[in-house]
Amino acid sequence: MEHVELVVFGLLVAIAALAVLAGVLRVPYPITLVLGGTVIGFLPGVPSVELDPDIVLLIFLPPLLYGAAFFTSVRELRQNARAIATLAIPLVFVTMAAVAVAAHEVIGLGWSESFVLGAIVSPTDAVAPTEIMRRVGAPRRLLAIVEGENLTNDWTALVLYRFAVAAVVSGSFSLWKAGLEFIASGVGGLIVGLAAGMLIRQVRARIDDPPTEITISILSGYVGYLPAEELGVSGVVAAVATGLYMAWHTPQLTTPVMRLQGVAVWEILTFLLNAVLFLLVGLQLPGILDDLSGRSTGELVLWGALVSTVVILVRLAWVFTLPYVARLIDRRASQRGGRLGAPERFVVGWAGMRGSVSLAAALAIPLETDAGAAFPGRDLIIFLAFAVILVTLVGQGLTLGPLIDRLGLDDDGEESHEDTLARRRVAEAALERLEELGEPDWISPESVGRARQLFDYRQRRFGALEDGDGDNFEDRANAWRRLMYDLFDAQREALLDLRNNGAISDEIRRRVERDLDLEESRLEN
Repeated sequence: MEHVELVVFGLLVAIAALAVLAGVLRVPYPITLVLGGTVIGFLPGVPSVELDPDIVLLIFLPPLLYGAAFFTSVRELRQNARAIATLAIPLVFVTMAAVAVAAHEVIGLGWSESFVLGAIVSPTDAVAPTEIMRRVGAPRRLLAIVEGENLTNDWTALVLYRFAVAAVVSGSFSLWKAGLEFIASGVGGLIVGLAAGMLIRQVRARIDDPPTEITISILSGYVGYLPAEELGVSGVVAAVATGLYMAWHTPQLTTPVMRLQGVAVWEILTFLLNAVLFLLVGLQLPGILDDLSGRSTGELVLWGALVSTVVILVRLAWVFTLPYVARLIDRRASQRGGRLGAPERFVVGWAGMRGSVSLAAALAIPLETDAGAAFPGRDLIIFLAFAVILVTLVGQGLTLGPLIDRLGLDDDGEESHEDTLARRRVAEAALERLEELGEPDWISPESVGRARQLFDYRQRRFGALEDGDGDNFEDRANAWRRLMYDLFDAQREALLDLRNNGAISDEIRRRVERDLDLEESRLEN
């Protein structure tokens, strides 16, 4: 490839520009990435790219799955396990089957290739729907269900994807064998993932160096994924299990500096992996369409719309049908009271966007079968998968927020209540500890009094908020924040003057500025 440096530079600029555009338009960045990647692939002079399918899943999936699991609430997964399971397992089977029937009967793909397509488009995206729902203040339970489904349905879909691809590549398939392997691969992946998490936990407990710990964190998904794949069990389940295990135990292993730096690194890494995936598909689209030149544009658009419609309608039908089936099976009053209403079910159904996992699976389709022939329908499958991602991300992504507002599904206040409760309790814990310390000889009474005054104020403030009578405290807090923002600005100006006059180095300036930034970041709370 000629001028590869310019191409790489151009792609990096495009990623940054699309991210800025997402912020300006106030939409999740996957939407601008998928649209931007499509446009970039057809620009004059942009080279056609073909990535080795064998390394796509290996590079992208482990960190994406581990990161999604790590930042998921284990408690809320348990609380909503039943609702999440009905979406993450049987709905994936139903979606795959429905897409396979449509692809075989209407589009003309073989049954095995149709099931490959169905498995690819059955898992939902982990970024766009939760970002939208957080932004508009959707009820906590809806967010937990959608987030939990996005995390767990990858296992079901990618295990089915592996079976479907193997059927095409080898030319044979056994339903009985596949069923046993499905269960065994999940259980085996869970065991390997938990073992990997325990190993990582022991290593991290003996390290106190943020760069090293962040590096281990980035590689943690691979520590679960690679051994599982080598053992023939689910690497997807292993990576997710490792992430959930580390999410539970990491708070006891890390320092504040490590947590601040680690979260920032993971945000950047997740964004870059998603961005590269979307751009890779955009760069491959011209070549894919050239190989599909025997089919008319109208035919391809119609097929893409058909598969997208099947994916959307099957999900909506599932979320509205399942409650009635559940009522026939379980008539307990406790279960009836916990079921979602029609507006909530519609939001969950409309939040089923497809994204990075579907992209990675599509790009990872082998080029050839075991017999040496080209993988049948590969280019068409990738095109149809991209069409589903485009339709669901853009169409549903842009309408999900207004839909939640229109249905009046506001935040139920649970998260705010828990936040206030936690802040009041930690302030009380600090006061209790001060009482235990008394007046130690290693610090002045004035410092102890200042600390007691600070935490006493916090305890009274958050206690009043919890009781619904905190307006006076909030007015005082807002005035305090206004004063402190002015003081922080003055401190930064003085710091820059010292740097500009040569009194301090940039290293010292950054160190002091970081401390100021950390202090200012606490003002909101």
